[in-house]
Amino acid sequence: MDGIININKPSGITSFDVIRKLRKILKIKKIGHTGTLDPLASGVLVVCVGKATKLVQDIEKLEKEYIAEFQLGYSTDTYDSEGKIIDSVENFSVSSEKLEECLKKFLGNIKQIPPMYSAIKINGEKLYDLARKGETIEREARDITIYDLSLLEFDGKKAKIYCKVSKGTYIRSLIYDIGMELKTFATMTSLERISVGSENIKNSFTLEKIEELHSNKDFSFIRTVEEYFKYPSLIISTEKNKTLFLNGNTLVVNNTNDGFYKIYFEGTNEFLGLAYVSSNRLKGYKYY
Repeated sequence: MDGIININKPSGITSFDVIRKLRKILKIKKIGHTGTLDPLASGVLVVCVGKATKLVQDIEKLEKEYIAEFQLGYSTDTYDSEGKIIDSVENFSVSSEKLEECLKKFLGNIKQIPPMYSAIKINGEKLYDLARKGETIEREARDITIYDLSLLEFDGKKAKIYCKVSKGTYIRSLIYDIGMELKTFATMTSLERISVGSENIKNSFTLEKIEELHSNKDFSFIRTVEEYFKYPSLIISTEKNKTLFLNGNTLVVNNTNDGFYKIYFEGTNEFLGLAYVSSNRLKGYKYY
């Protein structure tokens, strides 16, 4: 079983819990997700199975969309409502107009300091392991991009926002920084990831639905790599070139535009993998 699954992760479990449950349902060990969702968060978790696990990093780097809710007036050590309150203020006044102006300041290419409670490793140790020991260390700001950030609801204290962001963006940190910019505090109270690249919450599958389909030998929940990537096709016409391609060699292809392609073998129309063409040179990208 090789392919890609768009899972609707429920809140209350970790991303690895999803992998563990899938391994039990599908009876396969080689499964990897393409971007962690915190236990509090729900929504799209794209999972690669079998040989498709080679593409985890490629899907992980795609743009993501979220609906997030937060509350002004307090902050926690985890930057979300599951953490310990470390700062709070009772008297503050923030209008919808002021919040909308604040959100505009975060649009575009910005620097973001990741939270201590994250899986980022520094000197071989995960930040959340250090945080659980009560340690706080300096973290280097990272380059991220906020493509869209808009206010959906606000009652003066609780807000709901939509955001479209690049890989590596922590919505918890974004909300924390919004609170700082407003000269108060802000804590994320819920988060739903509604898309990863072309994968949307509307065509996702719950774990329960996957288990039901799998028990009936219905594998419509999994898409092959060939189906998933909408690249144009390119044909390799000889056994020699097929072997060279599968062994990682660069091939010469004339009159071919630069870009990604799905590679097929002319003799059998067999899908061989993905490749990138640059200056009429075809280099195998991923093989199956």
